[in-house]
Amino acid sequence: MPQPTSPGDYADFYRQSIAPDTREAFWLEQARAIDWHQAPQQACDYHNPPFARWFADGQLNLCHNAVDRHLAQRADQPAIIAVSTETNTERVYTFAQLHEEVQRMAAVLQSFGVGKGDRVQIYMPMIAEAAFAMLACVRLGAIHSVVFGGFASVSLASRIDDAQPKVVISADAGSRGGKAIAYKPLLDEALQLAKHKPAAVLLVDRGLAPMPLQAGRDHLWSTLRTQPQFSEAKVPCTWLNSSDPSYILYTSGTTGKPKGVQRDTGGYAVALASSMQHIFAGQAGQTFFCTSDIGWVVGHSYIVYGPLIAGMATIMYEGLPTRPDAGIWWSLVEKYRISHMFSAPTAVRVLKKQDPAYLKKYDLSSLQALWLAGEPLDQPTAQWISGALQVPIIDNYWQTETGWPILTLCNGVEQQTSRFGSPGKAVYGFNVKLIDEATGQALTEPNQKGVLAMEGPLPPGCLQTVWGDDERFVNTYWSSIPGRQIYSTFDWGIQDADGYYFILGRTDDVINVAGHRLGTREIEESISSHNGIAEVAVVGVADKLKGQVAMAFAVARDANQVATAEGQAALEAEVMKQVDSQLGAVARPARVLFVNLLPKTRSGKLLRRALQAVAEQRDPGDLTTMEDPTALNQVKELLATA
Repeated sequence: MPQPTSPGDYADFYRQSIAPDTREAFWLEQARAIDWHQAPQQACDYHNPPFARWFADGQLNLCHNAVDRHLAQRADQPAIIAVSTETNTERVYTFAQLHEEVQRMAAVLQSFGVGKGDRVQIYMPMIAEAAFAMLACVRLGAIHSVVFGGFASVSLASRIDDAQPKVVISADAGSRGGKAIAYKPLLDEALQLAKHKPAAVLLVDRGLAPMPLQAGRDHLWSTLRTQPQFSEAKVPCTWLNSSDPSYILYTSGTTGKPKGVQRDTGGYAVALASSMQHIFAGQAGQTFFCTSDIGWVVGHSYIVYGPLIAGMATIMYEGLPTRPDAGIWWSLVEKYRISHMFSAPTAVRVLKKQDPAYLKKYDLSSLQALWLAGEPLDQPTAQWISGALQVPIIDNYWQTETGWPILTLCNGVEQQTSRFGSPGKAVYGFNVKLIDEATGQALTEPNQKGVLAMEGPLPPGCLQTVWGDDERFVNTYWSSIPGRQIYSTFDWGIQDADGYYFILGRTDDVINVAGHRLGTREIEESISSHNGIAEVAVVGVADKLKGQVAMAFAVARDANQVATAEGQAALEAEVMKQVDSQLGAVARPARVLFVNLLPKTRSGKLLRRALQAVAEQRDPGDLTTMEDPTALNQVKELLATA
């Protein structure tokens, strides 16, 4: 397959990618890395900013690029390696076998009436069938919406109502730490709560949990895939315009309603293909191991689509990094000659606590580098894993919205050295600026704190819009900097004299808990809906293991209910259970602490940053605007004994 060339000078490579006089030629060159049914003649249509249309006159199919185009040269090469330490199973699917499985599932979806533009909701554990489902959708031109398997019924229902899928694909259960997590009861409850009713539900039965079926609606994959009309099906790829949507992926916001990030087809394919070459230096035939989940954007980009587009094998892993022991990941590196590994700092911090002998037990010579993302990488963790693996440790920073890294090191273009604490430099295509929040002006001197932002157009692969809500797209991302239409990441950052960026934290109320992006307002809304809670504030608090945890400070409706330690514990347990049922365990606060009064300004605004500072044992700063100066005293006392 054709590969665009790299000049070897990253500064010039980056400039070409963003400069108005070279951007068109640069991205048309990158577009040569994928197969087109109709090759584009124009790279970017930006006549209606901030909406960018990439390769709009081109036609292609994402599944063709991930699967079909590899059949001629590497049909018998491993494509998906599905490993579950929860069920003690391993299965390798070649590109030819993956092609067959995807066509079977595409034929089943067609029998349910799924076609171009229809939505399909995927609510599945980390099993191979989840990848089949995603690829089958894009093969048909349908739009998939993957929801993380840990999400509760209320959250799932809201996403069903927003996406309005024709079909839902799920499983009887996932598993974590040897404990089955039944999905079907959560799905059934979500379908009862949702106003939109899908026509069919396709289910993978793993034998982990009871799964009663609703006649006429629920169908078993194991039954359908063996029927001749499906098992022998030949389903051609549907050719799409580059700007046609490929998927919706929901991300937490600062309001209770999640945002559906809408991704295109052609721009995404080009972005991933180029990133596999220029960021990861990946080669066809190598093996990529991303330890994330398909419920998150990293799983979409670097478990499923990115490695397969590059002709690499990809590991789909279900399980913990410490089960059956802390050597499991390293044993996979040895067994499958893994060349590229992508994980999160939380996982490395967990492994750091284990016996270091596990890192010496296995042959890790195939491993070229370890990439880490999802939350800030602290220097001690980076230094430890760097010394242990003796390979480059490369941080990177991005968002669900961007689909691929904003900041990292593009060592496939030019070898650069990591700096502990920094996710790296601006990635080609991202016209990154640090902006003064008050004036809207770009900061030009080193080490000035500003809001990390990007000039339009955003590069290929970034969100097109918020699903069904162009106005929200503009208002949320492009209107927060005074006097300018510029994309805000809502993160503070600085840049040193050599171009390395350092992320300092959020400007809004979204937190990262072990790589999971959570809106504190969503958690607040869930807790506030409990009858026993009058008022609540949720903040992200630094945590050595998870990066951040959510901590809730609540005022009870009945002070007598929390007058004793027993009463507090009982109400806290009820609140935790409520958050679990509405948002899922991933959103559960680390603690719910009960106070008589929340710190507010005289105008009634909650001082969340002051709460966060006190919780992290920092100076809360200027409190002259606080209505009651004693409001933080009880918080300090509670934290001292918590």
